[in-house]
Amino acid sequence: MESYLHLQDGRTFKGKASSTLQEPMQGEVVFFTGMTGYQEVLTDPSYKDQIVVFTYPLIGNYGINDADEESREIQVSGVVMYQCTQQPSHFQSTQSLGAYLEGQQVPYLTGVDTREVTKAIRAHGTQQAAMSHQDHHDFSKPSEQQIFAVQGEAVETYGEGDLHVGLIDFGWKKSILQSLLKRHVKVSVIPFTQVEEVHTVKPDALILSNGPGDPKDALPKIDQIKAVLDEYPSFGICMGHQVIALAYGADTEKLPFGHRGANHPVKDAVTGKVFLTSQNHNYVVKKESLSHTPLTERFSNVNDRSIEGLMHHSGQLMSAQFHPEAHPGPHDAEWLFDDFIGLVSSKGVKEHV
Repeated sequence: MESYLHLQDGRTFKGKASSTLQEPMQGEVVFFTGMTGYQEVLTDPSYKDQIVVFTYPLIGNYGINDADEESREIQVSGVVMYQCTQQPSHFQSTQSLGAYLEGQQVPYLTGVDTREVTKAIRAHGTQQAAMSHQDHHDFSKPSEQQIFAVQGEAVETYGEGDLHVGLIDFGWKKSILQSLLKRHVKVSVIPFTQVEEVHTVKPDALILSNGPGDPKDALPKIDQIKAVLDEYPSFGICMGHQVIALAYGADTEKLPFGHRGANHPVKDAVTGKVFLTSQNHNYVVKKESLSHTPLTERFSNVNDRSIEGLMHHSGQLMSAQFHPEAHPGPHDAEWLFDDFIGLVSSKGVKEHV
């Protein structure tokens, strides 16, 4: 059936809808530039309630497998593609991308000129969009505070090891957990609204996870978050990086169309080296807001000079706007997990108790 992708700025693109598109579906529209990694993107909680436009023209050619999901279910509201392969070819494939989306009742459009959609987003900024059978759409107020929808309900502990890390959950990815487990780290996942449980769990260090939406949605818990940051060696990733900045008095702002994809160059002010990173975020820390905080910039985006990571003057806190665990993307930044573990070990575990 001929259907439409409506952008809030008035532009409309024709496509063919899946059978799962019944009623009009609205969400923030974003684009992803990777040739692969679609399963990880679809299940990444950072994409909660978004419509994802895949710029590469052929998506789904290696199908869906049982290993690459970043959470228990698809998180996006809708998907836009030029072509979705119905007969994938890969020895680990268990089903096609189309069947996977339809099995979880996630609507998608095909036959859409996704590169033109991406140009429109880049020209006018990230905005609301709607997938519909009708040739027009009246936009409603967008949903907000997605981090409350993706966090877990209770503390969960994984793995064993001499080092115990508390993973503060704003919408964590499985790949962060796996990166720690393969380094023989015990991990307790703690919902951010229950951050006080850190004192019960008594980890050696904290990692603040990625998550969807505006970091200022976490402000009601920011005093409690700062209290545990002051006590434990900590590492913030993506949303966690932004929340750390807010906790210490810095500010954040929304980018015109965000950073998404697996090829963003980042420069390390400590080593002078540039490496490629995987990113997915709409918000960044404002540089001028760091002047009266104990935070300094460590990583910067080579393309637009935005802040990509911070250091605390105490030496026990670090952050990265990008995803060192990648999935999808390059593993150039995975060493940050080793650096953080080394930082915690150098401080001496249980030193804070």
